[in-house]
Amino acid sequence: MYLIVGLGNPGSQYKDARHNIGFRVVDLWGQDLGVRLSNRRFESRNTRTIFQEKRVMLLCPETFMNRSGKSVRGCFDYYDLECRDVLVIFDDIDLPVGRLKVARNGGAGGHKGVQSIIHHLGSTEFPRLKIGIGRPRYGESVENYVLSPFYSDERDIMEKAILTAVQACELFVSEGIESAMNHINCQDLSNKEEKN
Repeated sequence: MYLIVGLGNPGSQYKDARHNIGFRVVDLWGQDLGVRLSNRRFESRNTRTIFQEKRVMLLCPETFMNRSGKSVRGCFDYYDLECRDVLVIFDDIDLPVGRLKVARNGGAGGHKGVQSIIHHLGSTEFPRLKIGIGRPRYGESVENYVLSPFYSDERDIMEKAILTAVQACELFVSEGIESAMNHINCQDLSNKEEKN
């Protein structure tokens, strides 16, 4: 079974926040697959489904970002998963808006949700899908920035980024991490040509 984890914070006040991009990707893929994350085990919203004859668990921890690992670990142990079969989707402040990066493993890069998962799994060896959110433009603190919605001129790009992230999930499950990296990491959705 594959475990696809979207990171975010529960509650309607965070729904459109940059930090909740992982939730949005997993929810959209669920919609595409005709399922809702209505189960509540593992302190999460989750559901099991099938994609191209492979079993997939979609999971959004409801523990708040900094404790995401607790939820992931519960599911991980219950289904006796391997780290290589877990894909964690989250926002990355070091990538510009319009860039996505699939990685085989790595550190937390200052992301508290990823840090929590590393801590609870006792490993950095799980694949991840980072979605660029860029850096604050107007002197906002990083804490406020990640909990705020995207700037208006970023929203169309982010909709494309979410669709591309769903494609990355599909590739990860159907063809593996290598294929997802090859297809996704070279894309730049930021419309730079159109702006010139």
